[in-house]
Amino acid sequence: MRIVMIGTGYVGLVSGACFADFGHDVVCVDKDQSKIDALLRGEIPIFEPGLDELVAKNVEAGRLSFTLDLPEALPGADAVFIAVGTPSRRGDGHADLSYVYAAAREMAPLLPDGVVVVDKSTVPVGTGDEVERIIREEAPDLQFSVASNPEFLREGAAIDDFKRPDRVVIGVNDEHAEAVLEEIYRPLTRNESPLIAMSRRGAELTKYAANAFLATKIGFINEIADLCEKVGADVRDVAKGIGLDTRIGNRFLMPGPGYGGSCFPKDTLALLKTGQDYEAPLRIVESVVQSNDQRKRSMGRKVIQALGGGEQHGKTVAVLGLTFKANTDDMRDSPAISIVQALQDAGIAVKAYDPEGMEQAKKVIDNVTYCDGPYDALDGADAAVIVTEWDTFRALDLDRVKSLLKAPILVDLRNLYSRHDVEKHGFTYVGVGR
Repeated sequence: MRIVMIGTGYVGLVSGACFADFGHDVVCVDKDQSKIDALLRGEIPIFEPGLDELVAKNVEAGRLSFTLDLPEALPGADAVFIAVGTPSRRGDGHADLSYVYAAAREMAPLLPDGVVVVDKSTVPVGTGDEVERIIREEAPDLQFSVASNPEFLREGAAIDDFKRPDRVVIGVNDEHAEAVLEEIYRPLTRNESPLIAMSRRGAELTKYAANAFLATKIGFINEIADLCEKVGADVRDVAKGIGLDTRIGNRFLMPGPGYGGSCFPKDTLALLKTGQDYEAPLRIVESVVQSNDQRKRSMGRKVIQALGGGEQHGKTVAVLGLTFKANTDDMRDSPAISIVQALQDAGIAVKAYDPEGMEQAKKVIDNVTYCDGPYDALDGADAAVIVTEWDTFRALDLDRVKSLLKAPILVDLRNLYSRHDVEKHGFTYVGVGR
């Protein structure tokens, strides 16, 4: 089938490359000249393991192309996916849908009859209705459908998630849209990947509900970790004890410095606003958002306390990991931002290293000494703090770390190390919930 992907950000580029790898003819369209130029040169604007090879393979095979020219891309399209950004709107936390609606308005006069317009962007309930209204207003004689197809991709594992999904949710209000999307995803259904069809509004809400539930699990285990520290329990034992219950499951029960990234922060806020608009307040989600915001800053205080809790002006902390999670260069709402700010507010200097996120971090965190490697960051610091669970931080030479630090203090906000293993090297070890 011929697929047009509007937007070459994280969702659009990964989805477009994977659809092309299924054998579809995919054209990715973007208004950003520099981004399209880079893609045409074979340069990938985001870090996602395996994406550069996947894009190159399908460009070479002639199934994947990139353009700035929307009128050139749309003729003959069976489906047009809208995969533009929906950031939190300044002031009220609602999802900013201006890019979605602008895309719908611009494409409407150019769409071929029979096309299915698919919202791939994360959008609140009712967005599909408005997209349909806009297109009908701009092209009253067009025969078309509007569907919802939310993405459930984890940054760092997006390609595998797309090709081996737990489920594919499609929100459709007519049989034609359902048939087209079933054909697009047919390579997955052959592998018995479940395709779940529901109403368009149901699919829109499913995306937000899923992210809010996962954020709730993270917030819950983080608060249990705090309680474990007070009562002398190990949160790892508690997490295992509840996670083996199949009704609960063990995923998203790893305590840490709080969630960040492109999805959970903005989606929980957008869901709260939707609940308020429909007079169905979501008190649990509201508590999760507040708890997570407070936790990020509290992790900075945890590091300060590990330094002795007194006058810390003039001391230096080595921050290992800046991105919100491993295997991405995404700094959006990363806990590292709040942690570094808390340290700096206490008069502490920060040296930092991240395997992939340094350039993005420089755009959002000032007055930090960015280093060439973990040991460079550790050299001369008064303490080390692990913020992101990169594999490269799991096997540090602890004797070398100790020799570089002024004081052997390791604050492990991801519980990558065993307290026993670290303390036998002469460290003061501070974990989470242990």
